[in-house]
Amino acid sequence: MPTLYTEKDKNIRKTWIYISLFLIFVIGLGYIFSYIMDSYGILVIAVLIAVLMSVGSYWWSDKLVIFMSRAEPVEKKDNFELYNLVENLCITAGLPVPKIYIIDDGAMNALATGRDPDHAVIAVTRGLLNKLNKTELEGVLAHELSHIGNRDMLLSTVMVVLVGFVTLLADFFRRWLWFGGGRRGRSDRGGGSEMQGILMITGVVLSILAPLGAVLIQLSVSRKREFLADASGALLTRYPEGLANALKKISSDNTPLRSANHAMAHLYIKNPFGKQGFLNKMFSTHPPIEERVEALMVTDSGENSK
Repeated sequence: MPTLYTEKDKNIRKTWIYISLFLIFVIGLGYIFSYIMDSYGILVIAVLIAVLMSVGSYWWSDKLVIFMSRAEPVEKKDNFELYNLVENLCITAGLPVPKIYIIDDGAMNALATGRDPDHAVIAVTRGLLNKLNKTELEGVLAHELSHIGNRDMLLSTVMVVLVGFVTLLADFFRRWLWFGGGRRGRSDRGGGSEMQGILMITGVVLSILAPLGAVLIQLSVSRKREFLADASGALLTRYPEGLANALKKISSDNTPLRSANHAMAHLYIKNPFGKQGFLNKMFSTHPPIEERVEALMVTDSGENSK
């Protein structure tokens, strides 16, 4: 019978399987492109650019997110119940209390970010505070604190670096072909061999499909981390039904989030842009809320049957 523990272990295992496959994919892609281009220096350049592009957003993620979401800080005297819930959950989880913010918006949503537990922030919308009861709010806060405890921001940054590397490498390859690199490469290696032609066609196909594949793997990891945060949060409160009920209410609320931004959509407990066509599930950073609720209720039943 599934339990919260087996659900958590399953999502951790699947996350690392995806990451391992991604690393194999990136290494193989880099080798193929470098071999065709006869230049391994291109790998170093792509890695450096991808890392530099990501390190800033990672290091200052808390300040950037708060600025973009227009959130306001909350002290204990301002909202004792909210602060007390976060404080108690942090004690249980063994985490330092993050900075707490409120987004003055009627939509129901919440987020957490920060480069590590000592520099973390958690923000909830005014709509969430007004429309959830205490156990539901506690479930949402536990979910967000689990993202902090599980170091999901660090993992997300690693994935962004890898996706950036693949995108840059594919772009370099296409530009190399455009400026006649393919003809030079064939000439340098004796020219026109059948194998060289096959490699060139393979490189072109990979340069088109690889960035898409990289993004799909990144999104798969993101969805598994949402399931993991659900399971971890439910273990923290010992009441999966609280988070499940909160997710149901959040799912049924159609109030638009005015400060929503595509660059930080993955940080929210619910995608602030909602469903976007039939490919939504494949290209979403979040699994469908119905599946999340089902996983929580199955594990809840498993726990109660013990």
